[in-house]
Amino acid sequence: MVSPGTIAKEPAANGRSGEEVLVALLREKALLLAAAESCTGGLVADRIVRVPGASGVFWGSFVCYTPEAKINMLGVSGGILGKYGLVSAETAAAMAEGALGKSGADAAVSVTGLAGPEGDLSGVPVGTVWVGTALKNGPVQTVIFHLTGSRNELRNNAALEAVNQILKQVQEFF
Repeated sequence: MVSPGTIAKEPAANGRSGEEVLVALLREKALLLAAAESCTGGLVADRIVRVPGASGVFWGSFVCYTPEAKINMLGVSGGILGKYGLVSAETAAAMAEGALGKSGADAAVSVTGLAGPEGDLSGVPVGTVWVGTALKNGPVQTVIFHLTGSRNELRNNAALEAVNQILKQVQEFF
């Protein structure tokens, strides 16, 4: 959990950011990455494309802010959204799988969460974020985070956690 008013510490390997390590690893393994973003609104893509050479390993990002966008762009089932809600492990997994399938990438990461400042009618607390990862011929995993801070701090920290999770999965699987 991140304290209010702070940004999550960026893990570094040999002085490099997580994004730099991720892009280098994807390049080394000749892998293509896609993203599906809701609450981060493109911040995962922004973190990745700041790294020189990202264009050779990053397919792009689906920014799916509404339920309709998740259904139409990623093929997320309306049944999943209705049964489990927009901010859930099931939705994060379906978003990652949708990004993987629609892009033809080797790996995909998704983020769905509630950045606030107000809650919604679902009862999910502000700061709840699910990150999903899906790998071609590999596992689909989800991780929950309970982040604190302002709306934009939550969004930035969610993007950082998404990069960290897909880096971890690519390192472990490929």
